[in-house]
Order: sequence, then structure tokens, then C-alpha cells
Amino acid sequence: MTVRLRPEIAAVPPYQQGRPAPQGGFKLSSNENPFPPLPAVVAAVQREAERVNRYPRPGGPELKAALASELGVDAERILIGDGSAALIQQLIHAVAGPGDEVVYAWRSFDAYPLFVRMGGASAIEVPVDADHAHDLDAMADAITERTRAVIVCSPNNPTGTIVDREALDAFIAKVPADVLIMLDEAYIEFVRVPTVDGIALQRAHDNVVVLRTFSKAHGLAGLRVGFAVGDPAVLRGADMAGVPLSQTALGSAAALAALEHAGETYSRIERLAEQRDALWQRLVDAGVRVPRPHGNFFWVPAKPGQEEQVHDILEANRIVAKVFPGGARISVGEPEADEHILAAAVAIQALQ
Repeated sequence: MTVRLRPEIAAVPPYQQGRPAPQGGFKLSSNENPFPPLPAVVAAVQREAERVNRYPRPGGPELKAALASELGVDAERILIGDGSAALIQQLIHAVAGPGDEVVYAWRSFDAYPLFVRMGGASAIEVPVDADHAHDLDAMADAITERTRAVIVCSPNNPTGTIVDREALDAFIAKVPADVLIMLDEAYIEFVRVPTVDGIALQRAHDNVVVLRTFSKAHGLAGLRVGFAVGDPAVLRGADMAGVPLSQTALGSAAALAALEHAGETYSRIERLAEQRDALWQRLVDAGVRVPRPHGNFFWVPAKPGQEEQVHDILEANRIVAKVFPGGARISVGEPEADEHILAAAVAIQALQ
């Protein structure tokens, strides 16, 4: 006799982490920053490593204070977590359970359904529109009396699209004030066009929580540091749904160093954004119908059922990327990978 798992857990497919690249290939499957850590980050981690026999200070107060100063918010409106994904899970578990619903766009971050169903709630997936962007009107129509939370991902993972400011304002106005709105901005630092000011939105709406991370733009994926900005009462609930003392001192020290050396950090971000935009233009010029990317990745559309063919094309071009029904998400990586991305995207387009 085997141990009986909860039906919700047994039915949820596991989250698929990006595979490593083979020898001579390019790992473009996890939206990682290809630059090595800043020297100041490495030094901060090494210093903190001498104290790992002690627990970290609860809540990461030094990092929280630094973020509060940078963002112009009270420190009590910030919650530090093990990456923004962990905080999204905590927020969902704080507000939604059996019989409740959580609304989000689809396709979007593939951990959302896992987080929702683990807590026993129902996932309401609203298809993205023809431009691979959030259909906010349809999402608003999907809200019912059972809805406890909605998630808006901008830039959207994996399609790279962003939400329109006026459309988001209109959407928020339609959402009941007791329904949590999570604005997932894991890739916001890469946006180079006028977009939503999530922090300003949060100041105006207590039911909005903004999620950000140090994993992507700041290159700290191996340390799992993220933060939420929101109403203190909501953040207390999310904190209660997390594991005490789970934020490591190593992660907090690294994030502080990245903030203190923001000039170097954002210089790297700018280089990645320039590389992304130049490659996107080459893809468009080659006839590949790729939505304009605003994160550090490309969405190359394909037809559902072509996953094996897409995988073979990527492999033939020495690329490891994340393949979904409907397309492939390819990260911006080393510049040497750009020609391989272009060749693979053209070949995927030819399947249509």
C-alpha cells in the first residue's frame, strides 16, 4: 500500500526546470543573466559565508530598508522572499483555498497552475489574445464571486508582451476591492518603452501587490531573492504562509551588493536589452512572426502538436530552450548564441 497524496497534488504536473546545455551548446531555457556575478556580489557572499552557522535576521531588515529607500515606500510595505515565485505561492495560499478561484492569463508563467492547485483552489486560465498579450477584458469577465486573486504578468513569461497602462487601470477598476491583484514584474528591468508604474499603482490600490526578483536582471538566480510591495496586512498573511527564516543571509548580502552597485548592474541590463532588440529586428526582417520582447527572452510561436519538431530544430542549432504547446521561449544569452537563435527561429517559422 502506498501513501495517499492529496488529489490536487497528484494531478498537477511538476514544474519543468530548464535543462542544461550539452557540450558546445547554449543553455537558453531559464531566462538567466549570462553575465557572471559582479565582483562586489561575490565578495559580499564570501564575507557572509563566514557566518552561516547563524540564522539570518528575520525578514532581511537591511535589504528591506535599502529597497524601501530606492522605491520610496515604507519598509513595512515590503516582504522579502525566496524569489518572487515563492512569494506568489505564499500570497495565493494566504487568500485562496478549496472552493476559491484564481484568474490568470494563459499562456503565462507555468508555475501559476501548480501554486493554485497545491492550495486546493481552482485555476481559471484566460487565453492570451492574437498578439500573445493579456486579454484584460476577458480576464475581468472571468471574475466571479469565488475569485480570490488574479495574476497579471508583465512582461509576460513566456510571450514577452506587456500590459497597457490605461487598459490595466480600467481592469483594476473592474476588480472587486477584496480580490487580490498580483502584478508579477519579474522582468520589469528589461522594459525599454513607457509601461505601467507598478509601485505607483500599489500606492493607489491596497488590493494590488507588486512582485519583483533579483534572479533575472540582477543575475542572482542561484540565491533566490525576491520581494513583494503591498499593503502590510496582505503581506503579513503571505508571510504567515511561508517558511520562517527561509531567506538566506547569503542572498540578502548579494542583493544588497547588487543594489549598492546599481550602475554596474544596470549597465549589464542595458547591454542585454540592446542585444535583444537588435536580434528581434533581425528576426522580424527574416519574416519570423515574433512578438516584440520586453523581457530577456523571445517567444517563437508554433502550432500545438509541433513540440517534437521544435525541439529537434533547437537541438540541431545547439540550443536548449523551453518548448510549450504553441511555441518556444528562448532566452537572450551569450552574443555567440544569436546566430543559432536566428537560424532556429527561421526553421520553426517554416513549420507554419
